[in-house]
Amino acid sequence: MTAPRTGTGSGYADPIQAPGTDEERWRSWAGWSRMPEFVLPGAGRVVVVAAHPDDEVLGVGGTLARLAAAGLAVTVVSVTDGEGSHPGSTRLSPGRLAELRARELRDALDELGADGAEIVRLRLPDTRVADHEGRLAAVLVDLLPGAALCLAPWTGDVHGDHEAAGRAATAAARAAAVSCRLYPVWLWHWAEPDDPRVPWRRASRIELPPAVQARKRAAVERFASQIRPLGPDPRDAAVLPPRELAHHLRDREVVFA
Repeated sequence: MTAPRTGTGSGYADPIQAPGTDEERWRSWAGWSRMPEFVLPGAGRVVVVAAHPDDEVLGVGGTLARLAAAGLAVTVVSVTDGEGSHPGSTRLSPGRLAELRARELRDALDELGADGAEIVRLRLPDTRVADHEGRLAAVLVDLLPGAALCLAPWTGDVHGDHEAAGRAATAAARAAAVSCRLYPVWLWHWAEPDDPRVPWRRASRIELPPAVQARKRAAVERFASQIRPLGPDPRDAAVLPPRELAHHLRDREVVFA
């Protein structure tokens, strides 16, 4: 995950930088019962698009664990290497951070039981995916034919890279006649229960049994570069502190049609 840092003229750079919604409000929300359960494919190959290494685990890590346990093949498309998560870091250059995050992703997939997953690293520039959206869509058109499902970042996530990756995946899936569902990452931070900005009527839930939750928690722990400080300097602070991680460790995940 990489938080955008573009100014908006408000007191915060963007809604992601502003204080977020407490996880207890989400856990007590009555809206969960109104979401139908999404039926995962029982066979075939699933292509998972992620703007940055860790987005796929945060958004649909439990789903990946369920798919892997059911014997489905998984291809993870890492659009960027996430090298922009700590601009100005005193500890790691962007190049070293990119390689570290790639290793963290491999380790996280192992924790999910998806050790056989194929990882496609596209190395598009972090924070600038929108500048390469057409190229990304073309790559995905080549990868998607024959897939049972495509999972990609939600196009309303209020993060430029997530939204561009989601748009490219949606277009490519349409061209390849493949079903596509979009998973949110930052939504749980900036939105609120029953938020009118969110298309809840298009949302479905994916339930995570306790064993799958444990796998996802172990996978999230592998992203040390994001959940722990790289060093004492503010530029090396954790991108995902515990309050933020709590949104991604519940017993269900959500996808939008």
